[in-house]
Amino acid sequence: MEQNKDTSKQNWRVYLHEVIFEADTYEGKAFDVILLVAILLSVIAVMLESVSEIKAEYGETLYIIEWFFTALFTIEYIARLIVVTKPWRYAISFFGIVDLLSILPTFLSLVLVGAQSLLVIRSIRLLRVFRVFKLARFLGEATQLTSALKASRPKIIVFIGGVFAMTVVLGTAMYLIEGGENGFTSIPKSIYWAVVTLTTVGYGDIAPQTVLGQALATLIMILGYGIIAVPTGIVSAEMSKVKEYHPITTQACPHCGAEGHDSDAAYCKKCGGRL
Repeated sequence: MEQNKDTSKQNWRVYLHEVIFEADTYEGKAFDVILLVAILLSVIAVMLESVSEIKAEYGETLYIIEWFFTALFTIEYIARLIVVTKPWRYAISFFGIVDLLSILPTFLSLVLVGAQSLLVIRSIRLLRVFRVFKLARFLGEATQLTSALKASRPKIIVFIGGVFAMTVVLGTAMYLIEGGENGFTSIPKSIYWAVVTLTTVGYGDIAPQTVLGQALATLIMILGYGIIAVPTGIVSAEMSKVKEYHPITTQACPHCGAEGHDSDAAYCKKCGGRL
């Protein structure tokens, strides 16, 4: 009797996992499509609430809609934790964290006014569309891009460190050249100007007035165009080194919910569970 109960529980969990995490069955695809539509509608509702005219007239309705979707996504999140055999693994995964963050802002809004605006993070969940519609090729491309970015990380960190040091020096130099009478009232404000100028944004809220200051600004602008190309070159170089990956499956691990496994993988690359 006990064995039959365990088997029934296992079958129930496998069935729910197939519906919630997979899109191979009619029920699974229907669940995911409904989920994607719900995410879209909830994000639209959050955006509409930020429009003062709409909020004044439909604020109460949007508030109810917001809590409805939050309750729906909370139930879904709990269900995902229940059907995987290693819930903690799923909870700390990328999508697990995104799923949690997509429901927390509504509860935070009870104590922090305006926190519900952070619900737009739900839009990240739309990335599941590639798995739902079996666009495995896109998952493979995403894996290659992620690998290239990880390989580029040390170089990019060194690059950002160099840019930071450069902006501190150039900002301080502009502070000494222009001074407070021309708007450069402090070194931090001058560094802010240097960052804005070096990145070629150029808000125009502060501008050098002296000939020497304008000459330095011209130099920074020219440097900015050269610096912009560096991160692109670093990532491009790493992309060319990335080896061609095996075809990626859209199946999710039944233990931790991880996705993006090689099509011939027998075990999960995240938790080691059997696929």
